[in-house]
Amino acid sequence: MSVRRFVGANSRDVMRQVRETLGDDALIVANRRTEGGVEILAMADEAVDHFEPSPTSPPPPTPAPQIAFSAQDSDPLQAMSERLLREMQEMRELLSQRQPTADAPVSATTDDPIFRLRQHLLSVGFSEELSNEVLAALPTSLAQPDDDSALAMEWLRGQLMARLPVLKEETGFFDQAGIVALVGPTGVGKTTTTAKLAARFVMRHGTRPVALVTTDSFRIGAHEQLRIYARLLDTPMYALDAEQPIDELVGRLQGKQWVIIDTVGMSQRDQRVIEQIAHLQGGQASVRLVLLLNAASQPETLEEVVLRYRQAARAAGAELDDCIITKQDEAGRLAPVLDIVIRHGLRVLFGSYGQRVPEDMAVADPAALIDQALNTPLGRVREGRSSPSASQPHSVSLPRWSRDVLGQGRRLSSVLTRLRERIIGFSALESVWDIASLPGVVQDRRLDALLASEPCADKGLGMAWSPRRNERGCDWSMPDLGLDADGGWLALTSLQHRQPAGWQSRLLRQGETLGAAVHLLPVFPDPATLAWLEAQHLTWITLVAATQRVYCQGERYVLRQLFTDSPLTDHTDLRFRGQTVQLWHTHIAVEDAAGTPLLAWVGEVRDPENGKRIARRYWLTPARLGADVRSLLVIQLQSEGVSSLTKRAWQQLKDADDGEVSTEVRLLMASGIAAAAGHLDIANDDAAIALRSDLLRLLGTTRKRRDTAMLDALVHAFMARDAIRQLSSVSREGLV
Repeated sequence: MSVRRFVGANSRDVMRQVRETLGDDALIVANRRTEGGVEILAMADEAVDHFEPSPTSPPPPTPAPQIAFSAQDSDPLQAMSERLLREMQEMRELLSQRQPTADAPVSATTDDPIFRLRQHLLSVGFSEELSNEVLAALPTSLAQPDDDSALAMEWLRGQLMARLPVLKEETGFFDQAGIVALVGPTGVGKTTTTAKLAARFVMRHGTRPVALVTTDSFRIGAHEQLRIYARLLDTPMYALDAEQPIDELVGRLQGKQWVIIDTVGMSQRDQRVIEQIAHLQGGQASVRLVLLLNAASQPETLEEVVLRYRQAARAAGAELDDCIITKQDEAGRLAPVLDIVIRHGLRVLFGSYGQRVPEDMAVADPAALIDQALNTPLGRVREGRSSPSASQPHSVSLPRWSRDVLGQGRRLSSVLTRLRERIIGFSALESVWDIASLPGVVQDRRLDALLASEPCADKGLGMAWSPRRNERGCDWSMPDLGLDADGGWLALTSLQHRQPAGWQSRLLRQGETLGAAVHLLPVFPDPATLAWLEAQHLTWITLVAATQRVYCQGERYVLRQLFTDSPLTDHTDLRFRGQTVQLWHTHIAVEDAAGTPLLAWVGEVRDPENGKRIARRYWLTPARLGADVRSLLVIQLQSEGVSSLTKRAWQQLKDADDGEVSTEVRLLMASGIAAAAGHLDIANDDAAIALRSDLLRLLGTTRKRRDTAMLDALVHAFMARDAIRQLSSVSREGLV
């Protein structure tokens, strides 16, 4: 038996016996006072993992006074100690599975999805830093040992794709006039890439608007190589000497809309890198820098290239945020270069994978790049690279605190990118936040221009209309919410006082501008509006009072009376005011005073644990739609929570802006954040779960109510974004 019993006259005596027998690290599992003194059960710490409980030990008895044990009964203290030890063993096993060490045997944790995914990421070349950051958001539903590994891998693939910024489409690069300079170390493929880009531009716009420039006067034949490409493309080529001002060259390029500069290849450790970039940025003309990264280079080299070239750009007062990945066909693994791109927040414009001009280059495709990285054949993974320490660059790195802040910035960027992709109108909401940073005298004018452009036109399914009254305790009315095709809320809401008078005019306008075909109304419409809705065959439901009068089988009833004896037999799960509840409901066929066939509904929101009623609602819906409208009842119920979230956001923003933000701008900011928070709160897909997790990690605290936590996290994300933008506009010389 590994557990031993010690008895002494007092605690000091018995503890002395324990230390003498089992040592200072002995584990005390139980103790009690006896008639003879003190009794302790203890065991050596290392024996916990080998503990085998007694096969005859019964579960611990229920505590009660005056319980006697016969000679044949098991000792309750012994039984309790064995139960505690079993729990300790289970806890140790759980911790060892969730936090495997680098030198732990693979067989000990191969059933843990987090361990498997982490090992896969490390083995193909992703860093430990990025692997831990991504896997920290793995949904609980995918973290079980018996879960489908294919689903977990698909989730991982999506997370990496979301973190990889790319050029959305080729037109975004070639249709923007200006000067582009390709920079990077020697041998990375700048001249060939220059020719590929120029060829693609010529294919789109012809030869007249383009010109090629080289600054490479060091390599023998460098000018001639680019001149051959220029001759083939029928475009002019110019040479820019190291001492020649960039403005002098611009003067010779009158009429050229698109200029691409092939710069001198320099080692990232060459001090002349700073001089070269400063030379490119020294004139009046704006030069866009693009860094070329050789996919076949060592991770440590790539890390150093990115750091040194970005430092040189910042020293020259420029930004270096775009890159092109070259020599993909020569790389045994693509993960290292993608890891560095993601961690440093670079945007990938193109990928190059051969010498043919212009065929061997394509716009960066996140799915293709991540798939190529994750599907690297194991034979290409060099021995020893699967360990965490081997996958981390060591030759040059940022300080630990800088890497932590950079990781926060990556998470913020990733969260905002996914919010733009998921929630319609989120980009427009960001534009509203941008207006709030402008002087007060121009805010309303800028808002007018933004709303006049109808940023969400033809992207919505319908509207969840708010009551035509001020919110309680507020001097503003709740804006109306747009709905997407899945019933989720749009981030840009609709201000009530900017809409025309009368329900029919409002419905018609939203149908024309937003494309709304579904309307969730807060009151029963007047006869003319109801007739118009039916004539247009639109989908609608309306919330009504319990005293609403209807006709059923020729008799007149109020709804409360109509449903007095009606059992609620059907139920639907939903999120309501920050908690998971059930809507129990039923319906009856009725008519209004004009004889329009309708369905009358009653619904009770109940706590699923105790059945307690939280709220009761009544609706009327068109009979022609049948019972399929129950999903709309749920959506309208859920929309009630957005007003309280809007009040919370309004107060936070008012406290932060000191009254310097226009009332309309602040209301759109508050209601938009509330709509986005509600959108995330009610969604239950894996992408939403991961997004919620990342938002809460930005906030840094855990909350009991998910909807208010989402709201606070979104406000924090926007304020962090604004702070970063503000800092980027401050003169760097003033920060030194």
